This record gives sequence, structure tokens and C-alpha cells, in this order.
Amino acid sequence: MSTVPQKKVRCAVYCRKSSEEGLEQDFNSLDAQRDAGLSYIQSQKAEGWLAVGDRYEDGGFSGGNLERPALKRLLADIESGLIDCVVVYKVDRLTRALTDFAKLVDLFDKRNVTFVSVTQSFNTTTSMGRLTLNVLLSFAQYERELAGERIRDKFAASRKRGLWMGGIPPLGYDVIDRKLVMNPAEADLVRLIFRRFLELGSATRLVEELAASGYRTKSWTTQHGTERQGAKIDKGFIYKLINNRLYLGEAVHKGTSHLGEHTALIDAVTWERVQTILSENARRRGNATRADTPAPLKGLLRCTACGSAMTPTHTRRRGRLYRYYICTTAIKQGHAACPVRSLAAGEAEALVLAQLRHLLRSPEITARTLAALDSAVNDNEIREALASLDTVWDSLFPAEQQRLLHLLVEQVAVTPEGFDVHLRTAGIRTIAAELQGTAA
Repeated sequence: MSTVPQKKVRCAVYCRKSSEEGLEQDFNSLDAQRDAGLSYIQSQKAEGWLAVGDRYEDGGFSGGNLERPALKRLLADIESGLIDCVVVYKVDRLTRALTDFAKLVDLFDKRNVTFVSVTQSFNTTTSMGRLTLNVLLSFAQYERELAGERIRDKFAASRKRGLWMGGIPPLGYDVIDRKLVMNPAEADLVRLIFRRFLELGSATRLVEELAASGYRTKSWTTQHGTERQGAKIDKGFIYKLINNRLYLGEAVHKGTSHLGEHTALIDAVTWERVQTILSENARRRGNATRADTPAPLKGLLRCTACGSAMTPTHTRRRGRLYRYYICTTAIKQGHAACPVRSLAAGEAEALVLAQLRHLLRSPEITARTLAALDSAVNDNEIREALASLDTVWDSLFPAEQQRLLHLLVEQVAVTPEGFDVHLRTAGIRTIAAELQGTAA
């Protein structure tokens, strides 16, 4: 009978001693740990265990971190696939930090390396050893969460004192020793934004004015020395700035304001006047949203000039409703930032629908649709169904028209010269089946 060769388990003994005291002796603590590990490996010889020739010993190194030369060499050999099992005298010889222990065991698992503690009957090759591991990892998780709570509490306490806790410095201030120090030039820009918003009452007009004057957002340098250049000021930046209570001299943490240590740039009267205008504008926008304003091309139009989506909007003049699709770049940075700007909704929808009808009547589109449908379906019925879209369309509700458009059209590319309709082939099949009364 043939026998299967015993699989060899390459074992590394890791030893550590916190202090250098006694290391000069002929037989010191590191030697004792290594002998115990080698004896354990010898006891498992029948299982194919054998000790590797290299010695992994850290004398005079704390177990509170992983910055140890022999340990690093051991981990490198594990990554290289040279070790199958790590043997230590006690678990704390490997590390005293449970979080570090969790990291090491995770590395061992990824490389299929087992871990053995000689004096604690700890062996991840057994079910009891894995149970012990799970208990230790549970404590490691508890330690991590406890540390997170301490950090959050410290962060909250620092914010209550008005200290700056990191992130992009706000316009108007520089960060020096974790404190916000007023930047005079930027502070003037902040006051200008608040003052002109009060005078104009429109963030869009304010963005256009600031762009014409060449103003940009804050330029700053990270802690690592990387320079971050300012960008164009858009409406999102304006709204964020005029809603930031930081400029009142306050520090906000989780919705609660605390008196900060930095200098206020805006007085309370100016702040309240700005908030009043914002609330009035919000009410007007809410009323406009509730109005009956169909927008069948919503989500389909994309401005090719600047790569932005076009969104529906409307206005009322002398009691008459005017609908538009406007480029989001024009919304954020002003009309001068986009050559397309806005489109009259009725005209845009009519032109897109006309182009769509022309495409659906083309022999190429009809042939492609017929090829996608069941061969049992009559070709003439499909052609008649697609050709009847004109009559069917006029009898549909706006919501149904929008549903059909989103089935048929993948995207409408808008250029200063016109439109380019990209059809959705799968949707054509669905619509054709619905129009001729069959299931797709």
C-alpha cells in the first residue's frame, strides 16, 4: 500500500522581552522562551511540525505596538509564504494591545497561518482555540469602540470650547494652532457676500457678479504642504456660506451652537435679515414646486457644452406660466458660464418628439424592433403600432407621456445648434408591444 507523505508545517518561534535587563546572561529570558517553543514544536513532530532556522527575537521592545524589527521580519516572511505556524510562549509576547492582536490574526488568516501559545493552551488549529480567539477579538472590538467614544467626547468638548477640529478652513479665516484667525482680505469678501445678497436677494445674480469680479473660493495649504487652489464660486457655496453660524462667532457641533474663540465677521442683525430673505425664497420655491408643471424630458436632457444635466424650472409673468429646461452649470455659476443656458420647455419637447417620431418611422429602426420581437408577431401590425404614436401620444396624460419617453429615449444631447436623440432599443420593443396590444 502507498502512503501519503506527511505535510510539513513550518513553525517560527517568536520571543520578546520588554527590557534589556538580563539579556547579557548566557541563558536569558529570550532563550527560555525559544526553548519552550521548540519543545512544543518537537511534541507535534508526528503532525509534521518543524522549526525554521531563523530566530525572531525582540529584546528591549514593548508589546504596546508593532514597531519591532524581528516582528516585522516575521510578518514579511509570512507574507512571502515561508511560515505556516507562529509559536509564542504567551500571547502577550506577541502583543499587549488587543487591537494589534486582531490585526495580526487577520493577517494570519489571510495567509492560512496558525497561531499557538505554549503556556495558555491556545491553538487556532482546534475549535477551542478558535473560540478563545473569538472571545479575545470581542474584547478588541470593545476596546476600539471605547476608544472611538473617547475621541468623540474629546472632539465635542473641543468644539464647545470653540477650537477648530480640522477640515477645509472656512473662507475668511486661517487656522493657526488649531484656532481660527481672521484673514482680513477674505473677511472683506465674506462681508461683501452677505451685503450684496441683502441688496440683490438672488444667489444667481450674486454668483454672476462675483464671477465678473474674479472672486474665487479659499486657497489653502494642507498639513502635508499640498496647495489647494480656490474654485469658481457657485450657488451651492453661497448658500452654505450665508447659512454658516461660524460667521456669527459661534462653533456648531451636531446642530448645537457654542460660543467660539474666533472673531465674528457678521453681526446678528445682518444674519437675521439674510435668514428672512432665505425663508421667503424657500416659501416661493415651495409654492412653485406644488404647481402643476409637467416636465416630460426631466432626467433626459444633457448639455454637451459643459457636460451638465438640464433640469426643469418655470416662472409666472402676468398670470401666465412659462416653462424652461436650464443647464445646472448656468444655475450654479450664472448664465454666462454656459452657451446653451436654458430652453423653452414647450419648443424643446415638440422638437424632441418630432425627431423621435421620425426615428421610429425609419425602416432601420422598424427592422431592428421587428428582429427583437417574437417571430410570430405580424410585421405589419408592428409597423402600424409604431406609426400610430402620433395619435396615441395626444390622448395620453403627461405622466404617461413621460413614462413612454423614458422607455424610448436613453438621452437627449443638447448643443447650441440643436438636439441629438439617443434611443433605448429595449424600450422600443416594450412600447411596440404595448401599442399593438400584446405582451412584450
